[in-house]
Amino acid sequence: MTEQYRAALEDLLFRMADDALIYGHRNSEWTGLAPLLEEDIAFSSIAQDKLGHALALYRMLHEMGHPDPDQLAFMRSEHQFRCCHLVELPTQDYAVALMRHALFDYAEHHRYELLEESSYAPLAALARKVRGEIKYHIFHASTWLRMLGVEGTDESRARMQAALDMLFPYALGIFEPTQQEETLRELGIFPGEGILREHWLEDVVPLLESAGYRVPEPSEVEPVVGGRHGYHTEHLQPLLEEMTAVFRIDPTAEW
Repeated sequence: MTEQYRAALEDLLFRMADDALIYGHRNSEWTGLAPLLEEDIAFSSIAQDKLGHALALYRMLHEMGHPDPDQLAFMRSEHQFRCCHLVELPTQDYAVALMRHALFDYAEHHRYELLEESSYAPLAALARKVRGEIKYHIFHASTWLRMLGVEGTDESRARMQAALDMLFPYALGIFEPTQQEETLRELGIFPGEGILREHWLEDVVPLLESAGYRVPEPSEVEPVVGGRHGYHTEHLQPLLEEMTAVFRIDPTAEW
């Protein structure tokens, strides 16, 4: 593995792992609080899957010489994280949680689909495994989009539409490019965020429209970016403090 290949791969792995870790933690916050028991179970299961994805990606980084997964997850500073802003946002409203779920997981579905052809064999193998799990995530998301949209009430449609309008600029920020984009493409590791964005729009726009929502025109929306370069919302630091509280009491403890 050349230094150029390593740098590009590490850039991608950190972005993906940090997204999964923070998004998984946000989803776990609904455990015991969701409006239906089935949704307690669903979001807890999705959260567990995301944390598993993060662990697998951090393990790849560990094998490349980085600290172990626990250190990477719990001992880095806010500015060392490379997650997108979408996953950082608090979700006090269930409509926001469901809409973010759809927007993010459809992007993840296509990301891992593209990664099945990655030149980095361990990542391609992980992608084939993860896509089987994400298949159920997007089924869950699309079901609720329709139930609360075209099959829902005026109130449910209005709340979901408001969530879409608020989250769409953040969702476009998922595809924020980094300086490694060209290298990732040239070395066959990943086709790039631009290709991923195209696949996502081709899928998610018809989905949302068929469920009864008005989708903002992507060309007229300014993406919310910065997370891929270590610049985050005011919500990430409090989340990290909460998430790492127990681990930081004694990082050397064995459980």
